[in-house]
Amino acid sequence: MILIPAIDLKDGQCVRLRKGIMEDNTVFSDNPVEVAGKWYGLGAKRLHLVDLNGAFAGEPVNGDIIKAITKAYPDLPVEIGGGIRDMETIEAYIQAGISYVIIGTQAVKDPDFVRAACKEYPGKVIVGLDANNGKVAINGWAEASDLDVIDLAQQFENDGVDAIIYTDIARDGMMQGVNIESTVKLAQSIKIPVIASGGITNLEDVRGLCAVAKEGISGAITGRAIYEGTLDFAEGQALINSLLGSES
Repeated sequence: MILIPAIDLKDGQCVRLRKGIMEDNTVFSDNPVEVAGKWYGLGAKRLHLVDLNGAFAGEPVNGDIIKAITKAYPDLPVEIGGGIRDMETIEAYIQAGISYVIIGTQAVKDPDFVRAACKEYPGKVIVGLDANNGKVAINGWAEASDLDVIDLAQQFENDGVDAIIYTDIARDGMMQGVNIESTVKLAQSIKIPVIASGGITNLEDVRGLCAVAKEGISGAITGRAIYEGTLDFAEGQALINSLLGSES
């Protein structure tokens, strides 16, 4: 299991939202490339980028910054989500050095798109399922659905996605701890890896995920905690290494 630092991009800045509400954001830096360098320097094995403007616009908005990050740190695997709605966007990101594209809203609205993307870019496609009380939300979390997160995950597993990023919306950005029970339940229902997101606050949350990593949890995305200092990123990854081994 790896600890994955998040950089959420809004209007060219590095921000964090609370429960995905665009107006409820905290700006942590005006230089996302510099922020990426910080996490890279601390030993991050992957970076999680979200184009928040893109998630609402339905197309990439912060593409220039994303390209600058991949250019500055070419050997750091980067996953990107937000506004990925067509194959042209995926192709552009792959050409820009992105390792994984995260399909969220479009995966729910057009499952055939995921299937086609997996065929065209095998091993490069991750589906992001953002849920509240087990039901998936779309369009930057602004719209609820009656779709069950486990049912969708099983469908996308069969389509060939590389992993599922599972976010508990109620916990995201709220510093309330990760929803381990729901994350484990999802991981046990599929064979592909689950990456946990939302609510990771401190070393105890990391320790809790390590205890269930064997159920199929390959990573944990953390944002507000590492920016506000309740979780030291290097200490978090060191704890994972000590509990699960350095090759976790």
